Amino acid sequence: MSENYSMTIGGAAVRATGTFGVINPATGEVAERAPDASRDQLDAAMTAARAAYPAWRRDEAARREALLAAADLLFARSEEIGRILTLEQGKPLTDATMEVVGAGVWLKYFAGLELPGEVIRDDADARVEVVRRPMGVVAAITPWNYPLLLAVWKLAPALLAGNTVVLKPSPFTPLSSLKLGEVLRGVLPPGVLNVVTGGDRLGAWMTAHEVPRKISFTGSVATGKRVAAAAAPDLKRVTLELGGNDPAILLDDVDPGAVAARLFGGAFQNNGQVCSAIKRVYAPEALYGDVVDALAEQARAARVGDGMREDVQYGPINNRPQYERVGELVAEAVAGGARAAAGGGPIDRPGYFFEPTILADVADGARIVDEEQFGPALPVIKYTDLDEALARANGTHFGLSGSVWGTDADRAAEVAAELECGTAWVNTHLALSPSQPFGGIKWSGVGVENGTWGLYGFTEIQVIHRSKT
Repeated sequence: MSENYSMTIGGAAVRATGTFGVINPATGEVAERAPDASRDQLDAAMTAARAAYPAWRRDEAARREALLAAADLLFARSEEIGRILTLEQGKPLTDATMEVVGAGVWLKYFAGLELPGEVIRDDADARVEVVRRPMGVVAAITPWNYPLLLAVWKLAPALLAGNTVVLKPSPFTPLSSLKLGEVLRGVLPPGVLNVVTGGDRLGAWMTAHEVPRKISFTGSVATGKRVAAAAAPDLKRVTLELGGNDPAILLDDVDPGAVAARLFGGAFQNNGQVCSAIKRVYAPEALYGDVVDALAEQARAARVGDGMREDVQYGPINNRPQYERVGELVAEAVAGGARAAAGGGPIDRPGYFFEPTILADVADGARIVDEEQFGPALPVIKYTDLDEALARANGTHFGLSGSVWGTDADRAAEVAAELECGTAWVNTHLALSPSQPFGGIKWSGVGVENGTWGLYGFTEIQVIHRSKT
């Protein structure tokens, strides 16, 4: 075990008086220690970001060059950073390395994205232009499921727009973000990106801090509400990407065997720890048994283990609270009459390993259907009427994503348009790209990330009106 990880404040490596343990979820033991930032250190990070802002916002060409250089560094060091990510998060090393590469892809995309401006009047009397200008300092708070990629979802557009950033990762996965700050010290001017680590109190200090003009948060609904409440007195702008309970509706013309692998992948990617993963499947009564059997076959074939091993497809659940929650939801469903067609409980070994689980004979009203499980357990719900299935799919506070599956793609698209969610997929799920906006409705969030629309979220509109008379 080492204590070699440092925060980045004002372009310098900074340690803290206190540290906290970072658990390897494959063992359940502390693997490393991370700095526990003090209030004074957070103030220093905010001061550094505010001081760096004027020069950074004025040089768009330099910003683009810096983002490209940052992308190249992530590409070059993807395996090194990927090993850190697997250690703290648990996902297989191949997936972790690809997450680092994906972060580089996002940086490269935003480095080339145009900052839009629009001339809305140009006549003998006046020229009126609408431009997008940066906000100032952005506080970015990120989760533990994709700590590096979701950090860059915020950093890339915020920095391109001309903002400076103070980043706080989840205390469950701080190491990869600390390494990100270290790696990027060489290409970003001091203060442009600051990385601080700590627990919930640090997040509370950030959201109430007087310096940031924008908070970008990804995490749970409950915490998102607290972030919004903390931002309100200062009228800070917020983007909130919160939880999801994504339905997948199978139409009566679907071939269960043909779609089972893609359905399973859409539900169990990152061991089910994806906000927009499939969380519940609605299958027509006539096909119900075949759907359950096909998904159970996928679950039984899945290879679960330490993410550092080459043959592993799915690692452990990231942390003990989430591990216990998934176990509780599955046990409660089975006690209520559900049948575990595959899996059903923890794996008897050190760490937070849980069997890939398919639950049959479960209905709306069970917590594992109505709530977001965020883990490797998928309920399959029977329906007899499509309108009823849509009503049940939409009958939730969540509205992040959803998908519809069927042989007739046009009909499936018509049904998908009826889903109350930010992204409705047809015959696929979790299809994301840097250019595609991503966000939720209802309790699943405020605002969007990615694409031009995500870039807009880190800007304010300014009208420049020039009189010609």
